[in-house]
Amino acid sequence: MNIHLINPNDMSFGIGIIVPRWMYVLASATPEKFGTPIIVDETLDPFDFDTVQPGDVVGIGIHTLNALRGYELGKKARARGAHVIFGGSHVTLYPEEAFEHGDASSVVKGDGDLVWPQVLEDTVAGSAEKIYDGGRIEGDAFLPAQWSLMPENSYMIASVQTVRGCPKHCSFCSVWRTDGQRPRQRLSEIVVEEIVELRRKGFRFILLADDNFYPVTRQDIELEERRNGPRVEELKSIRAERFELLDRLSALPHDMVFLTQITMEAAEDDEYLRAMKRANVKGALVGVESVTEEGLKAVFKDFNSAGDDLVRRMRAFVEHDVHILGSFIFGLSTDREDTFDATAELAEDAKMDFAQFVTLTPFPGTVDFKKWETEIDQAQETVDGIPLSRFWLIPRHKRPKLYLPHPTMGPKEIRERTQVVWQKFYSLSSVWRRSAVTNNIRDRMAYVLISMLFPQMYANTGLATDSARSRARFMARMIAKPCRRVFTSRPMPNLQVPTSPQPA
Repeated sequence: MNIHLINPNDMSFGIGIIVPRWMYVLASATPEKFGTPIIVDETLDPFDFDTVQPGDVVGIGIHTLNALRGYELGKKARARGAHVIFGGSHVTLYPEEAFEHGDASSVVKGDGDLVWPQVLEDTVAGSAEKIYDGGRIEGDAFLPAQWSLMPENSYMIASVQTVRGCPKHCSFCSVWRTDGQRPRQRLSEIVVEEIVELRRKGFRFILLADDNFYPVTRQDIELEERRNGPRVEELKSIRAERFELLDRLSALPHDMVFLTQITMEAAEDDEYLRAMKRANVKGALVGVESVTEEGLKAVFKDFNSAGDDLVRRMRAFVEHDVHILGSFIFGLSTDREDTFDATAELAEDAKMDFAQFVTLTPFPGTVDFKKWETEIDQAQETVDGIPLSRFWLIPRHKRPKLYLPHPTMGPKEIRERTQVVWQKFYSLSSVWRRSAVTNNIRDRMAYVLISMLFPQMYANTGLATDSARSRARFMARMIAKPCRRVFTSRPMPNLQVPTSPQPA
């Protein structure tokens, strides 16, 4: 019996930008008696069904956008006599769907770190349950990934998780529904041990793959103190652990670069930004979403800024050598024709090094989706008999390009204007001008290459026709290999885990 762990993807690029961490965590959770799992990331190459034998276990992790491909894999693997087990954020929300559309044997909801061994035991014994609930485990129970199974020369950026959960409640985000609003934080020494293992392999760039790298703000603590709340010490402890982690990161080799995801509130915390700078946390995805106050209120993100105040906050990151990947949403009801140009100009004015511009999509588990689902189901809209409220089950080429009606613009206009913004921001002249922020020619080349690759993987593949998607895949394959070489470095097999330095 073999265990296969598959990360589904409609398109294979040969090289991956970021390692899909979950497969290597489940490999770590797999008891030795079941053998070494076979790991397949379809971002690299499509899954070979000839490797599946009757009685094998096939684990498939899905989120909403790769669910249809995951279900296709599940049906084919089950037809070959395998036990098919689904997990991931999507089946946490819709466990029954995997049985209907993916021919699942079992489904795992929630965190898989601790429940996975029991799932395997039951499956082999012929007594598997239909649905397992892994719940939300505490940070000290998070398992490290088994990086020894990662194929060589395949990824640019490795990933390590330090915290799960986000205290915010943005209307377009499901993280606070699936992972909870209470931060669950790993011990810093465990995180650093895993990072050192990756640097030994030659990885310089590490994504701290957290729901929110700034889980407790100073304002959170001050508010809890003013109301004499019961969580004051807990919040202070979480914040102190963040600083301990940043101190430990600062003792690692100085060629390392850390990337993460953070809320804009961190721009007001100068102490935290200084600690991030010392730790070489040089890149952060910040969800800006909208450049207008009306737009931010529409997505329940009024803790963000708009206009000149937004530029000020973004520049606070840059002044601390934290370079920003700004994330913007188009298609909000408050958007107008001039919103697109204003967004592009603001991204430049705020000195963002990278930006992504996506159209509003109602994802399951979000406030936006719940409202849209009710309206669309009442209208009984379908595509090939599939309710539009289950758009992820519709073949990609038949899905609507925009789901939420806009009061003044049509879907085609919004898509075209969005694509123009991508093209403006990632024009060669703009990319070259922004690349001057780097310190040496190697990093400048890395910046230019990743700026060429990013739109191919994320803009064109999400918005364009199938022929354009094929061209994007070809371009991504051409750019990815040389890009990887500038992102990685010579392995450091003898690197030791540093002791924590005294806070500066």
